[in-house]
Amino acid sequence: MASLHQLPPTRQPVGLHHHAMDNLRYIRETMERAGEFTAVPGWGGVAMGCIAVAGGFLAGRQRHPELWLAIWIATAALGLCIGLLAMLRKARAAGDELFAAPGRRFALGFAPPLAAAVLLTVVLVRAGLPAALPGLWLLLYGAGVVTGGAYSVRVVPVMGLCFMATGVVALFAPSGWGNWLLIAGFGGGQILFGAWIARRYGG
Repeated sequence: MASLHQLPPTRQPVGLHHHAMDNLRYIRETMERAGEFTAVPGWGGVAMGCIAVAGGFLAGRQRHPELWLAIWIATAALGLCIGLLAMLRKARAAGDELFAAPGRRFALGFAPPLAAAVLLTVVLVRAGLPAALPGLWLLLYGAGVVTGGAYSVRVVPVMGLCFMATGVVALFAPSGWGNWLLIAGFGGGQILFGAWIARRYGG
């Protein structure tokens, strides 16, 4: 008779707070993904790096600082155009708007250091200090990547810090190292990180 009164073991009901925590975690992760700027180009970055390597070797063969400067400015302009087109293509492939909220935040973080680099380039050229340009370019471009990359995937700010570190070296290294450090940063750095981004986060 005792066995008739034994009830089968029952599961403990899951508390309501567990469901609430799961839902909040899902919402938070979804919002974090939605808030990231994921259109940073991988293969576009590789292309930018290849252009920088070619432009750097061409600039290094020039005897006149004016020609060296003109080649690097043309290289930078071409690289930025390719980067922008690659971002646009990647955003469209993902069905995103390039200048939606994450893209605007990226641009607002990236653009001011770049604008400062342009203005300081003019000042340093007029002051007759072209040897300071490699360090300035690498440092401020890296700062833009760090600040803009704060709204992107984690590897982007790391890439920016590497550019900044190379810029610091260029500022204090002998002037003859400047062109090689530009090739290493804008060329090698862009290629390595671009390939990593393409592999992990798509082209």
